[in-house]
Amino acid sequence: MMPGMSARKHGFSPARRRAAAYPAAAAVVAVCCAVPAAVAAVADPDPIRLHPPEPTGPYSVGRADLHLVDESRGHPWVEGAEKRDVPVSVWYPAEDTSGERAPYMPDAVAEVMAGQVEQLGLPRDAVDFAGSDTDAFARADAAPGAGKLPVVLYSHGFRQSRHQATAQLEELASSGYAAVAMDHPYETSAVELPGGRIVRDAAPGSGAEALRTAVGVRVADTRFVLDALEDIAEGRNPDAAGRALPRGLSGALDLSAVGMYGHSLGGLTVAEAVLADDRIDAGADLDGTIAYHVGEEEWAESTVEGVDRPFLLMGGGVIGGSADPHTSGHAPDWRMFRRASTGPFTELYLPDAEHMSFTDSQWILPQVGRRLELNGRKWEDAVTGSVGTVDPQRSVAAQRAYITAFFDRHLRGEGAPLLDGPSAEYPAVEFVG
Repeated sequence: MMPGMSARKHGFSPARRRAAAYPAAAAVVAVCCAVPAAVAAVADPDPIRLHPPEPTGPYSVGRADLHLVDESRGHPWVEGAEKRDVPVSVWYPAEDTSGERAPYMPDAVAEVMAGQVEQLGLPRDAVDFAGSDTDAFARADAAPGAGKLPVVLYSHGFRQSRHQATAQLEELASSGYAAVAMDHPYETSAVELPGGRIVRDAAPGSGAEALRTAVGVRVADTRFVLDALEDIAEGRNPDAAGRALPRGLSGALDLSAVGMYGHSLGGLTVAEAVLADDRIDAGADLDGTIAYHVGEEEWAESTVEGVDRPFLLMGGGVIGGSADPHTSGHAPDWRMFRRASTGPFTELYLPDAEHMSFTDSQWILPQVGRRLELNGRKWEDAVTGSVGTVDPQRSVAAQRAYITAFFDRHLRGEGAPLLDGPSAEYPAVEFVG
């Protein structure tokens, strides 16, 4: 789906939804809000080129895309698959900023997004995904002044993309982390691999069994990526395409300090990966259920066992079509997980946010709305259903600040006083005791 939009052809309305968080397992689809056909007549003659909010850390940012291949396994949804492709992007502090900016997303993914824009009633070229860039410099030299870089992994939501967390990942890199985002092929509309090969979504629906299978594959992806990062740290290059690694990156990775966070089903992936791999020192879940199907009590292992390492839950808006806040006080899966966990625990809540606020949709929708002059009740309802009514700039700033502070405390051993209680600087965020 276009970041920030959902298609009615899948049977979803722009009502408030939380992917992978409700009894209706189909809500796992990484969707945001439908654009009514009525707005198609209002279009900017120049295609919109997206650009994320500038990161606020002291370092410039580099990005290197890697194609990792696990020869030991295929995929349970793909008959005859004998190996597993796991594309990743590594964001890191950069020294050399003389090169080109990294594109927001690959051409093949951009083409899929353009087609979905057209299906939603807007001109196909209303948003120039292929021409949109980021604040990261492609394969720039790593900044030696940043020292050793704690590693933070990212797992995207079901049928989302690793590129949909760009604003958060660039912030972490600018703050001195190596932020490593994985794609989980066969769960996204398109994954572009070197040589032009395109891998498309093959998920057999979004019921509890499909999600259970997906999370198992994702946990294996996570462990494989950690193995590959160990190879890089030891001077080897695991990129199947043979592309040279950015100068200075291999010696900078600090794999004694590893965190992981994810959105939606990616959040459940984090909890399960923490249980499965002792190398992960801290985890965070952005608005994702800790269960395969709450209504049918299809719990994950982490739901009932909890975790023994530091963990952050960050929720927004309401649960399903109810008026109940998405917190551990109302969501049974979060309540069970929090009670069972024995490590340091932080829970935050953005009451005016919604599920897709925790992705790039939070900054994309305002850009699109302003440029196309989209307004009126239908557009406002669509936006509200996706990212709520929270101020976009404050929401992005708060998420970046708290995610970074969490990893600062638990990977770097820093004080991170922001985690000690409510902050006047970020009034959109509430602490849940």
